[in-house]
Amino acid sequence: MRTYAPKKDNIEKAWWLVNAEGKILGRLATEVAILLRGKGKVQFAPHVDTGDFVVIINAEKVAVTGRKMGQKKYFTHSLYPGGIKEETLEQLLDRKPEEVIRRAVWGMIPKTKLGRAVFKKLKVYRGSRHPHEAQNPTPREF
Repeated sequence: MRTYAPKKDNIEKAWWLVNAEGKILGRLATEVAILLRGKGKVQFAPHVDTGDFVVIINAEKVAVTGRKMGQKKYFTHSLYPGGIKEETLEQLLDRKPEEVIRRAVWGMIPKTKLGRAVFKKLKVYRGSRHPHEAQNPTPREF
């Protein structure tokens, strides 16, 4: 058996437009991670970037189930003693809704050099306007 390795010339990268309005955060993140990695494609290989670009709009209108809005916490640290800060999902959604989706998707992508390259193809925007009209992204429903 020989290992299949898709060539860069044979990989077609599409642009997808995902509207996050009313979508559940975790379910949206799993679908986006699959698109970014290219796992739904026939020529998928785990060691090659075969994924597509994903543009997410209306990040502030994402939904969560249960009591996560007040109970889920995000932590950051300044690398100084006592420099840990915590923020609830509700606070982070008010301040920076794009970061909520980015963190959810990042948790579902491998933490490797390839994973970091794949993650750069994710574009998240608050509101329905985005600067990627020239790429003509195809709307995607989940």
